[in-house]
Amino acid sequence: MTVSRIILLRHGETVWNKESRIQGHLDSPLNDVGIAQAEALAERLAGETFTALYSSDLGRARETAERIAARTHHRVVLDPALRERNLGILQGLIRAEAQVLHPEIYARYRTFDPDCVIPGGEDARQFISRVATVFSTIANRFPGETVVVVTHGGTLDVMYRHASGAPLHGARTALLPNAGFNYLIHSAGGCWSLPLWGDVTHLQNLLPGDP
Repeated sequence: MTVSRIILLRHGETVWNKESRIQGHLDSPLNDVGIAQAEALAERLAGETFTALYSSDLGRARETAERIAARTHHRVVLDPALRERNLGILQGLIRAEAQVLHPEIYARYRTFDPDCVIPGGEDARQFISRVATVFSTIANRFPGETVVVVTHGGTLDVMYRHASGAPLHGARTALLPNAGFNYLIHSAGGCWSLPLWGDVTHLQNLLPGDP
């Protein structure tokens, strides 16, 4: 049975991550910790054999992928379908502000209500469909091979639910650390499995606040 393996990564920590500010399709650069995390990912991936390196086209993911590419000498393939969810009116707000200004929308977003439509943003079901489709497309494009994908917390959460069979509705249960290292296995017939999730052993030498 032909299987494809995806090494799935979240981008390094950003300025807005540190501020607990909602990013969505808006962007924020990697901070010093995030740069160190990206370099640690690059060092770990230098010891892996993989065919292609994909990334969301948002800057925080792209910068993480480019730091990996500088070590592994792959070309970064940018794909907008790997973006975080467009969070509309919540974008740019600190989470505490979002809870006060838009309490109902924020609560439904936090519990990942599939029927939640955020004004100015992306329908939850559209987001789920987009993510599942792009990962199946990448896996089918590289049967029997390994691909690295750099993306975002919300995107990872959808794939965790999709691959593990976890309910679409409900608060996140998956570990989604910045620069976390995850494996997805895609087998014939479209089945997914998760042999490794939320691994941060490559970050053990980075102390909080280290550059």
